Amino acid sequence: MDKNSVTGMVLIALIIGVFMWINQPSQEQIEAKRVQDSLRTVELAAQKETADKKAKEIAEVTTEQELALPDSIINKELADKYGLFADVVKGESKFYTLENDLLKVTLTNKGAKVYSVELKEFKTHDGNPLVLFDGDKNEFGFNFFHNTRILNTNNLFYSIDELASNDSTIRFKLTLGDDEYMAFDYTLAKNSYMLDFDIVQNNMDDIIQSNRGGFDLDWKVDLIAQEKGRKFEVQYSGVYYKYDQDEVDDISGKSGEEDFRTPVKWLAYKDQFFSSIFIAKDKFSSGKVSTTLYTEEDNTPLLSSNVSSLVVPYAGGNQTTNSFQFYYGPNSYKILKQYKGLDLKEVIPLGWGIFGWINKFVVIPIFNWLEGSIASYGLIILILTLIIKLGLFPLTYKSYMSSAKMRVLKPQIDEINERIPKEKAMERQKATMALYSKAGVSPLGGCLPMLLQMPILFAMFRFFPASIELRQESFLWATDLSSYDSIFSWSTNIPLLSSFYGNHISLFTLLMSVTNLVYTRMNQEMTQSTSQMPGMKGMMYMMPFMFLFFFNNYASGLSYYYFISTLITILQTVLIRRFVDEEAILAKLNANQKKPKKKSGFQARLEEMQKQQQKQQAQRKRKK
Repeated sequence: MDKNSVTGMVLIALIIGVFMWINQPSQEQIEAKRVQDSLRTVELAAQKETADKKAKEIAEVTTEQELALPDSIINKELADKYGLFADVVKGESKFYTLENDLLKVTLTNKGAKVYSVELKEFKTHDGNPLVLFDGDKNEFGFNFFHNTRILNTNNLFYSIDELASNDSTIRFKLTLGDDEYMAFDYTLAKNSYMLDFDIVQNNMDDIIQSNRGGFDLDWKVDLIAQEKGRKFEVQYSGVYYKYDQDEVDDISGKSGEEDFRTPVKWLAYKDQFFSSIFIAKDKFSSGKVSTTLYTEEDNTPLLSSNVSSLVVPYAGGNQTTNSFQFYYGPNSYKILKQYKGLDLKEVIPLGWGIFGWINKFVVIPIFNWLEGSIASYGLIILILTLIIKLGLFPLTYKSYMSSAKMRVLKPQIDEINERIPKEKAMERQKATMALYSKAGVSPLGGCLPMLLQMPILFAMFRFFPASIELRQESFLWATDLSSYDSIFSWSTNIPLLSSFYGNHISLFTLLMSVTNLVYTRMNQEMTQSTSQMPGMKGMMYMMPFMFLFFFNNYASGLSYYYFISTLITILQTVLIRRFVDEEAILAKLNANQKKPKKKSGFQARLEEMQKQQQKQQAQRKRKK
């Protein structure tokens, strides 16, 4: 591109920019446009309300007209549209209850489905009964063919089979001939969160036909928000599913969808602490699922909308039974692990790899053991922290001793730095490493113990927000250890601050940040002898400040644990410093330097490699 072309393009851009600036709307015009848009929004809402009202009136008139028709004409139209199912597409919704000490399950004859589920041992954060879903927020039905017609059981009215029903079992039945029927059996055992569900078909092969060797099951549930901290309730919600011959997978903390190309064992609609899980005794041959999560900005009481379509295998026969189970209950590791071979406990996000192992085999067993004898969960967390810190004390001691050795060698390191100019950085580094080697000090000796403690810190980061045991458990000023604690809050929306910090002050987070600041200061004093990267000191002091923003909306039980853990670490450091004689450490290191140092095989090979490199460099210089 030549100079003239470039100049022309620049001038055109300037002209367009000036034109846009001149013609930009004034503040009054912008405000008028905003008011106009608001009026238009109100007008559209009014129009929609009027249209809905008119549609309802038309529907009522249509219904009245249909009712005014002779029964013979109505029956003929229904028979043409629904075939043998014409008598069961109309009826009155009736409700029935199965109940034990844990669950209250309401079922309806329309669709022979679960209408609502209440968990009797739990309440919402504001004290209301905890209902997982209710009414039309749950759609459940099988699609099937009947003489080229596509029908869904969700729209059919079943009758109750009194002979097959009792206090723990309800049978919904569609009778279509002398010995032709479809029955849905629901059974709720005592003290169980599992609802057994069987589909029994007798001589139905000539009446209903399946598609692709199975029936399509549509299951839709709108979950209701239950917790105080909506942000983290969304983060720990989603859908989980287990492939029949594989591991559990999920879509959590976000909206999304997934197609199941291989058989699936179960599918779970999950919120932070509770799940609705549909389990096949055999398997679902394929399917798909989608979830939409709602945040506080969506201004809805719903937490998520979950929709799935699953293919239930069907081979046909004179009498067939497909068996399933519904789990309606808490995401409790202790409860879910009892269902062997299903891996239901994987709906609890305890972390992957080593973090999950620490939670499953160390933290949770200790936590459950303490639960058996201690009522206060604040005390349980305190004792759990003490046990963990005592177990890690050898690593803490080793880390301190490594720092002490580095500190007492500071005068000798300063002497090396003064003797060797900083321009010879490699030579200075080599001399420093030689000093460490003679004294028997490892520069990584303080880092390794700290790294070994990191998995536990990350494991606890996953454990506390997912632990239903802490839900609505109070301690000191915290009313719910599974959510944030607040000593001061405000309703005014402050831009940026509300997004990153929230509208409250968490005291446990504040205490945790202060103790981290004190510990950082102690570490800086103990490691003055070691050279640090530029800006690293400031970065270390920034971390406690960042904790204020990151943990302010997190589970107060986690902030409390980090606060106690850091405080104990500070006390351990003070006690170790009181009983450790640094002069004795220096004397021992000086004695080590006088001893003949036997080279390790690795060190000998390293020195040999360095000699070879120097020899090659000298040869290249002679050739030049």
